[in-house]
Amino acid sequence: MVGKNRWMQGVSKEIKASGHEGVFSGAAARAGKSTHEFAEEHKGSAGTIGKRARLALAFAKAKH
Repeated sequence: MVGKNRWMQGVSKEIKASGHEGVFSGAAARAGKSTHEFAEEHKGSAGTIGKRARLALAFAKAKH
């Protein structure tokens, strides 16, 4: 795994390697919402969708 301060790079590599890249944005598109809207709506959800929503929000914060 990557160092403590570079955890996002490691997570990004794991997502690409596992073949799950774009799954969350696809779910948002099927719901007819933007990725950010969908993430905000599901950030408190349990399970995989909640984890993906929180990760999407973390990545969005890091880019700005």
